[in-house]
Amino acid sequence: MPADWFHTITPQPHPLTLDEYRLLPGDLRIEIIDGYVAHRPDPSPGHQAAARGLADLLEKHAREAMNRGYGCLTVNTSVDLWLRDLPLHVRRPDVALFRCLNGDGTLRPVDVVLVAEIVEAGSETTDTCDKHTEYARAGILHYWIVRLDSGGIALIERYRLDPATMAYRHIGTLMRDEGGSPEISAPIAMVIDWPELPGSTPAGPG
Repeated sequence: MPADWFHTITPQPHPLTLDEYRLLPGDLRIEIIDGYVAHRPDPSPGHQAAARGLADLLEKHAREAMNRGYGCLTVNTSVDLWLRDLPLHVRRPDVALFRCLNGDGTLRPVDVVLVAEIVEAGSETTDTCDKHTEYARAGILHYWIVRLDSGGIALIERYRLDPATMAYRHIGTLMRDEGGSPEISAPIAMVIDWPELPGSTPAGPG
């Protein structure tokens, strides 16, 4: 990287409006923080595999929940989550479980059942501090922080919103290396079957 790369950066002229954001290409790796563009690096292959595997697992149990009468649920990866319109604040959770949308299809916090973020080297502060606070203040009931190692998904930290403080309370951590297939009841009943998550098998020695 050239030593003077930062001299080529052009400041954003003004905070983006909702209408301006809707005109941007949908494949940009960005989020909008108080109206300003925050670029996100392309996810690693391990990150992509973990997101896909977690989404597949949630989708499987969402179908089972719907068969029991829960109501229509959808799972998606890297979907726009509109936290606020003014100033515009749009996050893209790695995985989201939410109620089926009507109207213009815009995903709002009231529709969200669970968001999960997969932590990598460049996202530690964003995922564990910034989004942890923003999602709680938006009223999203369940937040998972997912951590990887060389074997794939190594653990899932589970948080639930405390409505009295509008902050998350840690309710447990699921660890692959503890073995078994842990069962949880919230936000929907599910079994975390580690072999169903791509690459999430214990890493070999060394």
